[in-house]
Amino acid sequence: MKNVISTNLAPQAIGPYSQAIEAGGMVFLSGQLPIDPTTGAMPEGIQAQTRQSFENIKAILAEAGCTVENIVKTTVFLADMSLFGEMNEIYAQQFGSAFPARSAFAVKELPKQALVEIEVIAVKA
Repeated sequence: MKNVISTNLAPQAIGPYSQAIEAGGMVFLSGQLPIDPTTGAMPEGIQAQTRQSFENIKAILAEAGCTVENIVKTTVFLADMSLFGEMNEIYAQQFGSAFPARSAFAVKELPKQALVEIEVIAVKA
């Protein structure tokens, strides 16, 4: 059985997908663009965009009864690998000492010309 997770505190899906799905004690978040859910705008710069993506992630996780401590895997999509270092600074600030597993790579283009998109998998404790 799967449960759809949705909150107005993160951007609504811009296509035929859910913000997150909970199934079997796991929460699978769709990739989160750095869109401010109240304004629909994206901040400028990779660090501000990384922060906003994590704000969206945290809001969806909270709706599912989780925090970043429940995250076991992330995938970071970047518009260009030259942005990796600056993204990584903000990324590292989001977690305690136990970082989740991660993949990170550049893609040809992200929706809405974002610089970053982050998806996560969390396990409910």
